[in-house]
Amino acid sequence: MIYHNYQTVADVSDPIRKFAEHAREISLNWFDDKRITPLQRMAAYYEQVALLGFTHTRPSFNIASVLNTQGQRVPVMETTSFRTPYCDLVRFCREDAKDLPKLLLVAPMSGHFATLLRGTVQTLVQDHEVYVTDWRNIRDIPMSEGEFGLDEYVEHIIWFMQHLGPNAHLMGVCQPTVACLAATAVLAEDRSDCQPASLTLMAGPIDTRVNPTGVNELAMSKPIEWFEANLIGMVPLHFKGVGRRVYPGFMQLMAFLNMNMDRHRQSFKSLYEHRVNGEDEKADVIRDFYKEYFAIMDLSGPFYLETVKQVFQEHTLPTGKMTYRGRPLNLQAIRKTFLLTVEGERDDICGMGQTLAAQDLCSMLPAYRKTHHLQSGVGHYGVFNGKRWDAQIYPVVRNLIRSAH
Repeated sequence: MIYHNYQTVADVSDPIRKFAEHAREISLNWFDDKRITPLQRMAAYYEQVALLGFTHTRPSFNIASVLNTQGQRVPVMETTSFRTPYCDLVRFCREDAKDLPKLLLVAPMSGHFATLLRGTVQTLVQDHEVYVTDWRNIRDIPMSEGEFGLDEYVEHIIWFMQHLGPNAHLMGVCQPTVACLAATAVLAEDRSDCQPASLTLMAGPIDTRVNPTGVNELAMSKPIEWFEANLIGMVPLHFKGVGRRVYPGFMQLMAFLNMNMDRHRQSFKSLYEHRVNGEDEKADVIRDFYKEYFAIMDLSGPFYLETVKQVFQEHTLPTGKMTYRGRPLNLQAIRKTFLLTVEGERDDICGMGQTLAAQDLCSMLPAYRKTHHLQSGVGHYGVFNGKRWDAQIYPVVRNLIRSAH
């Protein structure tokens, strides 16, 4: 019933937030843009009311152009390259680009849409032909399409690498790092021409026994039956995926919010103050972040439970017990792929050393094919978005791909 109750509240509150949004626009333009303090305060308040709510609408990537190597701004083309019932493979490429390395960027299926990686894509597309896994909201997929679990996740990565063809590159951000490593092992053992030329694993839970965080400790504190009984709901009647078992996106987002509640409160306070003081650029940055952050999608129940059990409780990948379609994974089969692991010094979701563990697991890779980058001064999100990603982490990624290409 928890999902049904959430949806009922959302249906009631959405009109209120829409009213607040419209009221803000009226307040801003009441006197032909001659803003006075009472209306400024009213508009800033209404903006917060309008923002305080979750949506299930996928935002746009909205990547119109980037700078090329000559410093000229050129348009970016966005097309759908491949489709499955669960995912669109979205291609981004500079209009003037020729023979750039193909890179598959696997977005997390963790309660947010792939557009949360907008900044990552915008930087990568400067020098690469980027393909992004744009996962669909599971509540909009009919039960007739079957269940979606960890095997299906790995399978999609294999399909997409085969679609890109030989000499393509693979990058996983956070949660997908496990599946990316698994898919690479399968392709390598099959001696596929489509095994990744390079594999970049960014801030992911390869081995959560190393330097465990609060997230890891929570996963270990309860049996898997507790997660199934308390966190899995059913999709309500008026959606295409009615009857599916899901981990509702609003529950995942509330968990993220509660981890840093003081910081989020301060952000909303800053949003109000910037808007009242006429610092609209600063206010817009905060507003745009939360519009993206509050756009949520549900997770497949089987996928969520399998991930908690295998990745966070039983550690099947680092202990050599993980399988794909019943087939044991052989990480020692990975011998040709260049491997880069990236971690953030202040990451409170994936602790330092958890992603680095992939270096030892790929024991047959020669040392010259392995690189690790620890970024000082960044948390989890800063590993793949923001100034340090652009200026310090991305050059490492770009150079590795150039070396492997």
